Amino acid sequence: MTLLELVDVTASYGPVQVIDGVSLSVPEGGSVGILGANGAGKTTTLRAISGTVRTGGRITFEGRDIRGLRPDQVAALGIAHVPEGRGTLGQLSVRENLMVGAYLRKGRKAIADDVDYCLELFPQLRDRVGSRAAALSGGEQQMLAVGRAFMAKPKLLLLDEASLGLAPSTAKTVYDAIRRLRRESGIAMLVVEQNANLAFSLVDTATVLETGRNVLTGTSAELKGMDEIRRAYLGG
Repeated sequence: MTLLELVDVTASYGPVQVIDGVSLSVPEGGSVGILGANGAGKTTTLRAISGTVRTGGRITFEGRDIRGLRPDQVAALGIAHVPEGRGTLGQLSVRENLMVGAYLRKGRKAIADDVDYCLELFPQLRDRVGSRAAALSGGEQQMLAVGRAFMAKPKLLLLDEASLGLAPSTAKTVYDAIRRLRRESGIAMLVVEQNANLAFSLVDTATVLETGRNVLTGTSAELKGMDEIRRAYLGG
């Protein structure tokens, strides 16, 4: 069953149109990637979904038109956005950041259990649970951003460039945990990622954007086998 659907979506910053007719869908429990060069419109596509940029076209979530909703209204429907640059609250501790993610939830025990799960998923954070987020390494901040999004118990996670600025070993650690999170939670994911090898390790299907338009869509296996994908994104 389709959870999220975009049909001919456009988005602009002032007079500058960044995406021009993007279409894609994410099934319940599925994981879909968005690939493309810098400036292709990947991040803007996620922002269109989360309500932080002016959009046209059709965006539906669980069959409901969500275009034009405020970001807080989109979040309340069950869409969590981990933005490029992580967006942790630097003056709050690791635990406080996780609790902020659960601000719409009720049930103290369930929330406490999920905090414990996040700290087990990202053991590096357990040792820093009382530290301010601003004092964490880049990899730890990315882990915290993913954990905070999970604490909202979303149906869909929008993940923007989770490997950006991370050493290869740290990026692998982060993606290993995200794959486990997907497997154990069943959360659907829409993943923007420059590192196609990491993206293909997580997503079932992907779409490639160029100058704000879809140019290729297929399964991870199909896209990895295409010469143009290997040259552009896999170093082949």
